[in-house]
Amino acid sequence: MDVEITIGVQNVGRELVFETDKTADEVSASVAQALAAGTPLQFTDTRGRQVLVPSGTVAYVEIGSDETRKVGFHNI
Repeated sequence: MDVEITIGVQNVGRELVFETDKTADEVSASVAQALAAGTPLQFTDTRGRQVLVPSGTVAYVEIGSDETRKVGFHNI
């Protein structure tokens, strides 16, 4: 049950896209806290890599749902 996070950074053409083990609510709370305090957004992705983004350069944050994806075939 991973959550996909997309972070847009000001003056940068590419977005940061990664998945984390946190829930959508935990991610939202972390983002709100970092933006209010002026501290960097800090996450660990599902591969164990650290992602740090200075809060002053964040343009937007998209948080995907934490629902499990359905895989398989359905009847036509």
